[in-house]
Amino acid sequence: MARRHKAEDEHENHERWLVSYADFITLLFAFFVVMYSLSSVNEGKYRVLSDSIVQAFRNIDVNATGKKVIFTPPVSSLTMSMATAQPEAEAKRREAEARRKALAEEIKQALEPLARSGQVSVTEGALGISVEINANVLFGTGEAMLGGEAVPALRAVAGVVARGTFPIVVEGHTDNTPISTYRFPSNWELSAARASSVVRLFAESGVSPTRLTASGYGDQRPVADNLSDEGRGRNRRVTLLMQSMTAEEEAPPPPPTRLADDPVRSILPAQ
Repeated sequence: MARRHKAEDEHENHERWLVSYADFITLLFAFFVVMYSLSSVNEGKYRVLSDSIVQAFRNIDVNATGKKVIFTPPVSSLTMSMATAQPEAEAKRREAEARRKALAEEIKQALEPLARSGQVSVTEGALGISVEINANVLFGTGEAMLGGEAVPALRAVAGVVARGTFPIVVEGHTDNTPISTYRFPSNWELSAARASSVVRLFAESGVSPTRLTASGYGDQRPVADNLSDEGRGRNRRVTLLMQSMTAEEEAPPPPPTRLADDPVRSILPAQ
């Protein structure tokens, strides 16, 4: 009898894994039940919270009927000022554009004597007006002194732009033909001297010197190929840049630091 009991005790139970598996399934079920309960929103509590927030920020009667509450934020003074400023800014932009077009037409008329031979081009854009004049009608070869009919035409242009306040940049450009003289060791000096001659003439003709800038670029900014005479002729030029006609517009005022009609600011303590 003792031997048989010992044999039964030694019999291995192969079904014990079912206990662990059942425990795992039970825990997994409990986990999903908890997750589902957390994802459920209590509509009544949500409505009470919404009404409390509306009452705190707007100081109005809450919705006691349980219907949907539509929150309309108040119109702040900043929003009203921005809405008012947009039409004014558009009107100023159109006025500045009209002034730019009128100025471009006056410049074209002033340069009519030089424009007959196709040596002058006037273009306008959002950044201002650009006047490109071939250096052959302004200076002699290798020279930086204005001469001929260019002087009266440039003085007429100076009389037109003297009425404005926008900055004017005069750029001198050359072709890639090297130059080496006592006055101009390189094209850098020649281009800068030519731009300075135009700036000096403008200043003598009534344009405020604080608005004028002379820049020499030598042969570093060609507009055509330097392999042909025609291309080199186009690269020898003086460019007048009347910068940003819209820069005269007034900048919008900065936003106020404190809004009296802002509900969020009104409930904050004073600093």
